[in-house]
Amino acid sequence: MYLHKLKLNNFKNISEADLTFCPNVNCLVGLNGVGKTNILDSIHYLSFCKSYFSVIDSNNIKHDEEFFSIHGFYNYKDDIEEKYSCSLKKGNRKQFKNRDKEYNKLSEHIGKIPLVMITPSDQELIVGSSEIRRKFIDLVISQADIVYLDSLIQYNKALEQRNKLLKYFSESKSFDSISLSLWDEQLIHFGKEINRKRKEFIDNFSEPFQDYYTLITSGKEIVSLDYLTKDYENDFENILLGNRERDRILNYTSSGIHKDDLGLMLNGYNVRKYASQGQQKSFLLALKLAQFEYLFNRKGIKPILLLDDVFDKLDLERIEQLIYLVGSDRFGQVFLSDTQIGRVESIFKKIDIEHKIFCYDKSW
Repeated sequence: MYLHKLKLNNFKNISEADLTFCPNVNCLVGLNGVGKTNILDSIHYLSFCKSYFSVIDSNNIKHDEEFFSIHGFYNYKDDIEEKYSCSLKKGNRKQFKNRDKEYNKLSEHIGKIPLVMITPSDQELIVGSSEIRRKFIDLVISQADIVYLDSLIQYNKALEQRNKLLKYFSESKSFDSISLSLWDEQLIHFGKEINRKRKEFIDNFSEPFQDYYTLITSGKEIVSLDYLTKDYENDFENILLGNRERDRILNYTSSGIHKDDLGLMLNGYNVRKYASQGQQKSFLLALKLAQFEYLFNRKGIKPILLLDDVFDKLDLERIEQLIYLVGSDRFGQVFLSDTQIGRVESIFKKIDIEHKIFCYDKSW
C-alpha cells in the first residue's frame, strides 16, 4: 500500500496542491514556512482523522477561507485504488469518507492506513510528561487493535464521569459510595484489559527497539524500556478503595492506568536526565522505527513513514545511514522534509534508491 496522489485545498498555508508520489522515498525540499510540514500533516490526517499538531480542526483552515479538504488516493495490491477524504467547513462538523461514503464513527477508520510520523516536537516523548509517553503507547496499540481502542475510549469516559462526581461531592458537601462504585466498576473492567495489553506491547516492542538503536548508533550503548505501572490487572479494586479518601480531597482519580509511564533507560540511567541531545535523538528514532516494525508485524501492511526535519543534530554519516535504512526493502513508502536541496541530492547520488524530489517554487 502507498499514497499515489494527494490533493489539498485551503489546508493551513496551502491554497492548493496536487501531488503524485512514488512508492519509495519522497522528499519535500524548501525553506522554513513554505508548507513542507503541512503536507506531511495532511497525510497524517488521512490516517488518524486529525492533525498531528493541532487539537482544534478549524485551526487548519487557511486564513480567510471557509473550508479545507484533503483527498488521498492509495494504491493497494493488484492495482486496487482507495480514496479517503477529510473536509471541514466553518461551523460544521468534520467529515471523513472512504470512496465518498462517510464513516459513522471516526474510530472505524483508525488502523486502515498505518502510519508513523517523526517530528522535532517528538522530543517531548523523551523529556516531557508521562501523559505523552502513555499516548505514544496507546497510539501504537490502537492502530493494530480496535478492541484496545474501544476499551481506551470507554475507560476515559468512565474516568471523566468519576472525576465529575468527585467534584460534585466536594461542591455539594455530600458523598454517595454506591454512585462512585458504579464508575469504579467501569474503570476496573476496562483498565484491566488495557493494563494487560500494554504489558504485552512492551514485551513485544522492546526487542525491535533495541535492534534499531543498535543500527543507528553502531551498538555503542545499552538501552531498555520499562512499563511503570501497578498491579491493576489483579488488584485494581483494592487500589481504588485504598485511594478513595485521597481522591475525595483531590477531586479527581489519583490512581489507575491513566497514571502509567514508560521508563526510558540508557546504560542503566534515565534518558531524560542523563543522555546527550544526540543520544536522545537516536533513542527517539529507534522508538519510532520500532513502532513501524510493530505495526507491520500485526497489520501485514508496511506503514507510511513521515520524517519531518529529522536531520537536525545528526552528522552526515548518520543521515546517510538513516536514509539507506528507511529506503531499503525493510520499509515501505517514506516522506521526508529538508531545507537543503544540495544535501538531499548529494545523499541520493551515493545511495541508489527510488526517490522523487519536490522542490518548492512559489507553490507545490
